[in-house]
Amino acid sequence: MTSALLLMDFQTGIAGRPGFEPAVDAADRALTAARDAGMPVVFVRVAFRPGYPEIAEANLSFSAAKERGDDAMSLDAPATQIIDRLAPRDDEPVVVKKRISAFAGSDLEVLLRGLGADSLVLGGISTSGVVLSTVRLAADLDFHLTVLADACADPDAEVHRVLTEKVFPRQALVTSVDDWAATL
Repeated sequence: MTSALLLMDFQTGIAGRPGFEPAVDAADRALTAARDAGMPVVFVRVAFRPGYPEIAEANLSFSAAKERGDDAMSLDAPATQIIDRLAPRDDEPVVVKKRISAFAGSDLEVLLRGLGADSLVLGGISTSGVVLSTVRLAADLDFHLTVLADACADPDAEVHRVLTEKVFPRQALVTSVDDWAATL
């Protein structure tokens, strides 16, 4: 199997919020382990064109950004950039998505197929958002999945627990960064 590490939504406007530091620490350890092992790393972020033409009025998740009329979630906005601590290298692709799932509105699947990846290792913020949506679709696309529970975080700790202990194990191996890294 060829694995790729996906670090999702570790961008300033999301991962920079208080309470997510432990997940960022774990993601940093996962990034180091993947790089040391020569594993492909793909970063995923959410961002939109100026004026948000991709956002339909019916989209409850993102329509508020469009209504505000600012460019806080635009492609070049500071809030949509990967946090400095996890800065991608020049040879590490950054995928821009347009919805919750890392696959929605992005070229992620094409990129992963180009890398020959059939196994994905996932970390992201939030567990109930990008991680859940990506796990579900990636499983349907027949990827082998590992979720790094400590490299994921959610504003609701109970939701994170239920997802990582009860929901994700149906479709993915759920483990810690340190346990995963020990297998590389």
